[in-house]
Order: sequence, then C-alpha cells, then structure tokens
Amino acid sequence: MKQQKRTSFHAVRDEVKRRIESRIWPQGTLLPTESDLAEEFGCARATVNRALRELAEQGFVERKRKSGTRVKTAPVRQARFEISLARRVVEEQNGDYRYALVERAEIAAPAWLSSQLGLPPGTRVLHLLCMHYADNRPFQLEERWVSLAAVPAMEQADLSRIGPTEWLMTAIPFTDAEIAFGAIGADSRLAEFLSTSVGMPVMQMERTTWLKGQPVTFARLTHHPGFRVRTAY
Repeated sequence: MKQQKRTSFHAVRDEVKRRIESRIWPQGTLLPTESDLAEEFGCARATVNRALRELAEQGFVERKRKSGTRVKTAPVRQARFEISLARRVVEEQNGDYRYALVERAEIAAPAWLSSQLGLPPGTRVLHLLCMHYADNRPFQLEERWVSLAAVPAMEQADLSRIGPTEWLMTAIPFTDAEIAFGAIGADSRLAEFLSTSVGMPVMQMERTTWLKGQPVTFARLTHHPGFRVRTAY
C-alpha cells in the first residue's frame, strides 16, 4: 500500500502566515479550529498545534484556551524600538488627545520619494498632513505618503476622525520597517505647526514600512520641543 505524504508543520505555518499577510484572514479573524485545519492540510492535529504555536511566538496570532486562535489586531514586532501611536502616548500620560487632518491630496510620487522607496515614476500616492494634540497643545505633526498600489482601500478611507497610522495598523500588516530619528532645528513651517520658535530643536522621526518587499508608506513625524524617545528591551 502506498503511504500518503503528510504535510509538515513548516508548510502549515507558511500557508497560515500567507493568508494573514494577504488579508485572506484579516486582523482579528478567528481561525478555524486545529481539527478543521488538520483535516484541510491532511496532517495531524499536533502538526497544526506546532505551527500555530510558532506563529504566536512570532506575533502573528494570539491563542487563548477555550476561545481559539485569532489573528492579532496589532502584531507585536520583535524589535528594540517600539512604535507608539500618538493617541496612546498622550492618553498614557493622562492627557486629552485630539487629532486634525490638515491636508489630503492624491499626487504622483515626487522624484525623491520614488528614489527612496523604489517606486516607478508617476506612482500614485496619498499625501497626508495631520496634527496630533495633547491638552489642546501641539504634540506631533505627521506628514505621510502612502502608495495606493499597496493600499488601494486608503483612497476611500475616512481619515477625518482617525489618523492614518491607526488606520494602517488595523487595515494592513507589514513585514519590514526602517526607522531613523534625530534632532533638527524647526523651520518656519514647523515652528508654526508646533507653536514654537524658528531654530528650536525638535525631534523628527522618519519611518518606512514594507509588505513582502512592496513599499507601503513613508512617514515623517515631528514632535513638540521636549519630546523624549523611549526604547523597549
């Protein structure tokens, strides 16, 4: 009798991960039971258990007894630098958070952005300018460019009440990120938005994210004078 080939836990893990990253199973989705997955993949339940356990360790899913396995709403990235939402930072400091969308426009990617992200010339991007406030005082100016080829749904997204960072975190996963930060002297534009004086040192952070090699977004976040960067180890 010919023995049927069994599916490895690597194959199960990679397929589940693919479905999460391609949003076949969006964030927050309750996965099929281990028994159902074992039947689908033609393997033992222990094989599925091992695959899901590894995905949980990588931050893709969350497992709870009796309630099953879900795709994490905001997967934990195992990195030394913690990406924080402006809303969360302000509220953790017991501040009153407020958000405002200042500008929104669909444009062709500028040459510098195309070069930086490796985008074809003329790629459509969504350019956003937003303000985040703490106790009605400027906290962060967010300027962001989003590739509509990577995130077409953002073209119709309502960003009047929720910031683009929050929207992206719940709408699309990312596989890689690059962060650079440092102090700069505020020019007249930054000084006006952040209610400070020209030349005042402010912290500016630049963040780029990709999904499986495809550029998703580039953001430039400039904080009020006195902002401190915190790292987690």
